[in-house]
Amino acid sequence: MTLPRSPEAIERPVMQINWIAKLRHLLQVIAFALGIATLQYAFMPDKPYGPPLVYSLFIATITWAVIDLGRDLFPSSAETGWPQGWAGLALVLGGIVLGYVLGTRIADTLCQYYGWYPPGAGQQDPAQLRSSILITAIAGMVGSFYFYAVNKSAYLQRKMTEARQHASEARLKLLETQLEPHMLFNTLANLRALIGNDPQRAQVMLDHMIAYLRATLGASLAPTHTLQAEFDRVRDYLALMAIRMGPRLSYALDLPEALAHCPVPTLLLQPLVENSIKHGLEPKIEGGHIAVSARREGDALVLDVIDNGVGLAGAPDGTGFGMAQVRERLASTYGASVAIELVAVSAGGARATARFSLKI
Repeated sequence: MTLPRSPEAIERPVMQINWIAKLRHLLQVIAFALGIATLQYAFMPDKPYGPPLVYSLFIATITWAVIDLGRDLFPSSAETGWPQGWAGLALVLGGIVLGYVLGTRIADTLCQYYGWYPPGAGQQDPAQLRSSILITAIAGMVGSFYFYAVNKSAYLQRKMTEARQHASEARLKLLETQLEPHMLFNTLANLRALIGNDPQRAQVMLDHMIAYLRATLGASLAPTHTLQAEFDRVRDYLALMAIRMGPRLSYALDLPEALAHCPVPTLLLQPLVENSIKHGLEPKIEGGHIAVSARREGDALVLDVIDNGVGLAGAPDGTGFGMAQVRERLASTYGASVAIELVAVSAGGARATARFSLKI
């Protein structure tokens, strides 16, 4: 029989030891110990360099081993990498004391073995003993604070990155909720009118609406999907609008097969298409045509939405909700290396272009 785990056992983070980081810390400690030994020798050039080097290396490495390896044994260090409260301070003090006692004993034995001084001679001078203890305490505190500060900085940076990511995802979800109701209310209003006048067209419209909502639900579960999925979503949207506008709207979609599996942010093309219909084709009595296409230019993916409507009269500055929404989505994913433009075309109408890094 398997007993259920307690909530504390379930929620406790699993400790992952980064041995590469441990080795890097050890090398830094050794370099620090060499620096201390060299500094001591500089102030006492009449004495051999060997004893301070041996003492410094052994005291430093043992102190490092106790603190850096021991901190992973504390459950409170699972998240931040350092024991919380008095446990962290006790670990540092214990590591310094143990490092001094064991390191001094080992170094004393080695110095006697190599004949640098007679047995016990290294600890007979009280002034030298006090100096050794003081150097060990200061070096241990400085080294521990350095590693604590580096670890704390990495932890805060990681949390800031997570917070920015969550904020970006929340902002994109808000943009989606702002855009979707506008289209759905218009579609439902037209569907209600068609049910009484043209049930067959109403059935077709309902089928496209179900496909569109299914694609929307799938897109809401992830921040990106394939360009093929984005074009399928736009196709369902345009089919809905074609039923609503009748012969006043025609459209064409051009997606090269080589670009079909490129990842793009969800809900990217629809705002541009909706802008074309609202500001370009609906104000035009005879309606018009929309062409949606994708192409590759070097390392960039270029998406075009071109219409032959009334041009930029409806949105002359290109700062409408649709363009702003696309800018936000692309900037959140690709940063500053994004180009969005809305320009008039010579044959009448407008072209909205989004250019950003191609990811395959």
